[in-house]
Amino acid sequence: MRFNKYYLSALASFVIWGFFSLALKPLHDYASLDILFYRIFLATVLLLGINLLFRKKEVQQDWTVFKQLDKPTRQRIVFLTVAGGFLLVLNWFLFIYAINHVSLQSASFAYMICPIITTVLAFFLLREKLSFWQWFSVGLCVLSCAILSYGHITDLIYSLVIAFSFALYLISQRKNNQFDRFVVLTVQMLIASLVIIPFFPSYSQAVPQESLFYLLLVVIVIVFTIIPLYLNLYALKGMNSSAVGILMYTNPLIHFFLAVFYFKEAVNVNQIVAYALIVVSIVVFNERLIFGRK
Repeated sequence: MRFNKYYLSALASFVIWGFFSLALKPLHDYASLDILFYRIFLATVLLLGINLLFRKKEVQQDWTVFKQLDKPTRQRIVFLTVAGGFLLVLNWFLFIYAINHVSLQSASFAYMICPIITTVLAFFLLREKLSFWQWFSVGLCVLSCAILSYGHITDLIYSLVIAFSFALYLISQRKNNQFDRFVVLTVQMLIASLVIIPFFPSYSQAVPQESLFYLLLVVIVIVFTIIPLYLNLYALKGMNSSAVGILMYTNPLIHFFLAVFYFKEAVNVNQIVAYALIVVSIVVFNERLIFGRK
């Protein structure tokens, strides 16, 4: 694997997501589902507006290519695109449910497990090859997760479900790379909106009146939703799902450093050891890139 634009795109997407808590913390007084509803709706409106106003050529080109494909290929693309939209909604909903009804640890721990599941699924489903050192890196990740999950079996079960949904999203979109990624993301967000619309009247709270909510929501939608999702989809055009999955560990690493140095949260020895193992695993997985080996 070379250090190229796809690698940079994947790394940038997870670095951006790592700072998500800075925009989300000031909204702690608002219902999590409301944040999810408005996040998806606003993202869909913005993406549709950008494509219809500024990217008509790309949309028309993709539609022309789509019509020229044979029926089985069209059906596969439609399935993968729709599945991507459903998996995004499922992942975000489960993440918020875990925060509200299980524990914050189960939600954050999900993204510790996700790279492992992604790597293993990519090996079995996409036949992506891994070197000895990359498998060794996966082993270090498993060890670090075992250390963090010790004594928290219930949290671990919820974490596995959340992680599996996002891993499936990455795997499915690795095979769905024939079209403009921005157009694909727009369609998936439109699907996500259609999925949650029936739940909005029953589960949403009163319409927020504070300007801070909408200001931060715009930041969340543009900076922490559209940009990283697009970068992630773009990276999958030129990288293996397993490589993208391992880079996902930059996300919880940034969360950890923010928790310690910015939010001044207490940490224990287990956490320090586990996150140190994650740093080592990232280096080992990318040893060919870092040390310039062929």
